Order: sequence, then C-alpha cells, then structure tokens
Amino acid sequence: MSVIFWLSLFIVCYSYVGYGLLLYFVIRVKRLLHGHSQHGDSSFIPSVTFLVAAYNEEDFIAEKIKNSLAMDYPADKIRFIFVTDGSSDRTNEIIAQYPQVTLLYHPQRKGKMAAVNRAMEQVHTPFVVLSDANTLLNPSAVSLLMQHFADPATGVVAGEKKVMPTTGGAEAEGEGMYWKYESLLKKWDAELYSVMGAAGELIALRTALYEHPEEDTILDDFMISFRINMKGYKVMYEPAAYAMETSSASLGEEYKRKVRISAGGFQSMGRLLPLLNPFRYPKITWQYISHRVLRWTLAPLSLLLAIISNTLLVIGQAGNIYVVTCIAQVCFYGAALVGYLLAKRQKKVKYFYIPFYFVFMNVAVYIGCIRYFRKRQSAVWERAQRSVAVQ
Repeated sequence: MSVIFWLSLFIVCYSYVGYGLLLYFVIRVKRLLHGHSQHGDSSFIPSVTFLVAAYNEEDFIAEKIKNSLAMDYPADKIRFIFVTDGSSDRTNEIIAQYPQVTLLYHPQRKGKMAAVNRAMEQVHTPFVVLSDANTLLNPSAVSLLMQHFADPATGVVAGEKKVMPTTGGAEAEGEGMYWKYESLLKKWDAELYSVMGAAGELIALRTALYEHPEEDTILDDFMISFRINMKGYKVMYEPAAYAMETSSASLGEEYKRKVRISAGGFQSMGRLLPLLNPFRYPKITWQYISHRVLRWTLAPLSLLLAIISNTLLVIGQAGNIYVVTCIAQVCFYGAALVGYLLAKRQKKVKYFYIPFYFVFMNVAVYIGCIRYFRKRQSAVWERAQRSVAVQ
C-alpha cells in the first residue's frame, strides 16, 4: 500500500511540476552546450491563407473579420477564407458584406474538422494560418508566425493563447492561470525540440503537410500538429503572436469544454499510439508522455489512489508521515471545496481557486474518459458561451 501511495504521489508531482523543472534543467544544459536557438527570419514573407471556421457567430463575426483584415501583412500575399458549415443565424450574411473574404458555406453541419478539411481543398498557398472565430489576434501575428518557416525543419508554428480579463468568476481566474503555466511549458518544449500540440486558437502550418484528419476528430489542432510532428517536422512556438479570447461564461460552460477536451484527449492518444515508441520517435516520446499522456491517464488516477492508499495507511497505523500527508491532502481538497462554493457565487479568492481548478480539471478527465468510451462525445462543435470582456 505504501508503494502505491508514494508512486501515485510521484506521478502527480512529476506530471504537473516535476516535468517542468526537469525540462528547464535540460534546456539550461542545452543552452550551455549550443547557446540560444536563433529566432525566425523576419524577411521571410510567403503567400499565406488565413482560414477561420465559424458556427453561429453573428454576435462576434464582424469584429473577427475586421481584426483579421487589419493584419500587418502585405495585402497581395494573404487570402482570407471563412467556412461556416451549418450556421443558421446571420453569420453568412455578415461575412458576405466583406468582399475581401471568401465565404465557404454548406448547409449540413458535420463539425469543425469536416469544415476545415473541405476548406483546405481551396487553399493554394504554401502556408495556412488557422484561427478560431471567437478570438482576436494582434496585428503582427501572421508575420511573426511566418518567419519561423524560413527553417525548412519547421512544419507548424503555434501562437500564444491569452485569456482576456472578464466579468467571469473563478473559472476565468483558473483558466488564465492554467494557460500562463501551459505557455511557459510550450516555450521550453519548443526550445528543447518541439511544442507538444498546438492550440487551435492560432496555428500556422505548411499546406503540403496537412493530412485530412478523420471527420469525427474532436481535438483537430492536436491531431493536425502531431501528425506533422510524426513526419519529422518541428512544431515551433511564437508567444509574441497571440490570440485573445474571454473565459467560459460559467462553470457549466467551462465544465463542458474541459470534458470535451478530455474526451478528445483519449481519442487522440488512441490514434497516436506510435508516439509511445521511443525507438521510432526518440525526439518526441518523452515530451509527449510527460506533458500530455500522463495528464490524461495516470495523473488523475493517481490522485484517487493517493488519497485512498493514504487513508488505509493511516487506519493501519503505518507511521506519522502518513498522518501528515493525509492531513495535507484533506486540507487541499477542503480548499478545493471552498473554492467551488465561492466559484458558484462568482467570488475570486486566489488561495482557493487554484486547488479548485486543479480538481475541476481532473474530474473532467474522468467524465471525458467515460463519454469517449461510451461514444457519447460528438465531434460536432457547440458554440461556447463566453464571458464579457472588461472594457
């Protein structure tokens, strides 16, 4: 029982903290041996297509188009495509008001992946930038992403996701804190070799490397970037190119989003099984397992095993150390419960929302796993309700 406890504790600590510390140590050694890696070439300005998939975004789509057209990129080298399969509101009507934008519409709603696959058939430029319809980009985003492709070994460039200040509650604070940590890990992942999965809010890729993922794919950005990874290309990270969006409008909306991501994680792991073989993918496997696989599999399970085994060890009077660790766990989950109760009242208390959001994410993994294996998670997107940004 003590082995189960300490192993579970190690897996949780390694997954969320240890990997980051070890990764930082490894890149420090790499810097000493090889120096800092060179930045992209700002003189590299290729032709690019800016592609956005939208579904019933009438309240925001005009702002998205204006933001997209304001990109600081030569007008003769950028083309804009918006695909809106299944949209039943005024989204298509609004897009049609902008002659600079090519509108692709199909009345049947099959999901984002099917829409992107269809739109990619209309992309004839060597590079394409994918961006979510509910995000706003900084004007230099496309230029910053493109400069990394001057390196022929780069297949994908991931931008930064920023959560804007909103009127939301603890879900806004939790999501913002989570993405700050994730952004740091992405920076270090890229410096070592490659980012472990690009965020769909802002991602650029070589058009020729795009493989049409299965239409039932839940995490399109994850699958697109890793399949290019598997072809021997790197996924780079450009934090200065960022996509801004607000947090989920409520705990319920954030919960649905997390469950969907978790279900998609299990689907993706099943389709990316070769990445678990370090002999076939020696440059990727350690990062992939440490940053992604453990968080969706052993880490959530280890949280449950740690509290159960710890409780049994205390009951069996195995030693004072287990009393201390059990009290620590009870206090942590107690803080998470307080954080949940405060979140229900839309109150933000830093020392409670961090443990709350941590537990919240891991509970979503369990539910997402169940939904995936019961085949109850649809790939057809649902428009997420977002908080109102602070003016």
